[in-house]
Amino acid sequence: MFERFTQDARNAVTGAQAAARGLGDRHIGTEHVLLALAGGGGPVPEALRERGLTPDALRDRIARRNAGGEGALDADALRAIGIDLDAVREATEETFGEGALDVRPGRPHRSQHGHIPFSAEAKKSLELSLRHAIRLKQKQIRAGHILLGLLHDDRSAAARIVAESDVDVAELRGAVTHLLATKAA
Repeated sequence: MFERFTQDARNAVTGAQAAARGLGDRHIGTEHVLLALAGGGGPVPEALRERGLTPDALRDRIARRNAGGEGALDADALRAIGIDLDAVREATEETFGEGALDVRPGRPHRSQHGHIPFSAEAKKSLELSLRHAIRLKQKQIRAGHILLGLLHDDRSAAARIVAESDVDVAELRGAVTHLLATKAA
């Protein structure tokens, strides 16, 4: 299937690994592919950025979601018992370095080397990009098809991040479909 990917689509897939690695994640999820798409060039990344889905905004949102995951420190719960998490984080980072509290048991801190696998959700979204290309009667898989694959399921991490960013997911799907039909995005 990868042989059908255009260069911009390949860049999104390979860029997702760099995005996951940069965020210290152990897998490549749909959110990382979305981040890689937003950082590219062409009509699809422009459409994302026009809606406020810039690489910086997405990276921040993904990092916040990761920090709120299982095992993360709950600022509200700590505040209820008189602990200021921001003050603790600041003091800890002063002593142990930036991101010291971000390390989770069993999770290497910002792995710099080695293969990072795709999550099942990300693999499924890439398969769906092929289906979207076929549906639109196009032989190549472009960045726009990948974005449609990411947004296909409203429960995917990428679709949730888009929706949480106050972007209408259905409208974005329509705009990308239009781009694919007119500019082969």
